[in-house]
Amino acid sequence: MMTIDTIAAVSTPRGEGGISIVRLSGPLAIPIAQRIFRSPSFSHLGKIRTHTIVYGHIFDPKTQQIIDEVLLTVMKAPRTYTREDIVEINCHGGAVCVQKVLELTLLAGARLAEPGEFTKRAFLNGRIDLAQAEAVADIIRAKTDLTRQVAMNQLQGAMSKAVNRLRDQLIDILAEVEACIDFPEEDLDFWDSTELRKHTQAILIQLEKLLQTAEDG
Repeated sequence: MMTIDTIAAVSTPRGEGGISIVRLSGPLAIPIAQRIFRSPSFSHLGKIRTHTIVYGHIFDPKTQQIIDEVLLTVMKAPRTYTREDIVEINCHGGAVCVQKVLELTLLAGARLAEPGEFTKRAFLNGRIDLAQAEAVADIIRAKTDLTRQVAMNQLQGAMSKAVNRLRDQLIDILAEVEACIDFPEEDLDFWDSTELRKHTQAILIQLEKLLQTAEDG
């Protein structure tokens, strides 16, 4: 599900700092960046290789005034977090400076991103599943190294793999039951009630163990 508009937001915490990042994602991310960026090395951002960092300046197209000296990263779909074209502008971290850079991206055609919208797009575009999307927030909020590691395991797909294994086992049981109902007179080696109960109980035990880890993520 590729989206049709391009979003922009400050991706680093508010306040003063050495570096802040303004991120764009969407089909016009590169053209929008091109409208407000000049580089002594590259005249056309669309022609450079993906995952390339370019030195240059952000400027106001109306006044031609230079706003900041930046490093700009171009990442082309689908090998990005959202599976869309992404541009990240690494500018100086003063509140006024980063706000001005963000405003220029919006004036150039981007829309201000909603909270969590980059991760939402990653989910909608199939880059991550729902469990992994929740893990992103858990990593950001982690207060200890243990909670960080649990969230990272979930982001890498540990929870999704466990759920998918249980789903596959349930499908196998369902297929066995349906075959027994549909073909009772066939000379097939169906599970009896004891065997069916054994497989079902095994899944219930795995589910209980999984539920016990819910509070830990």
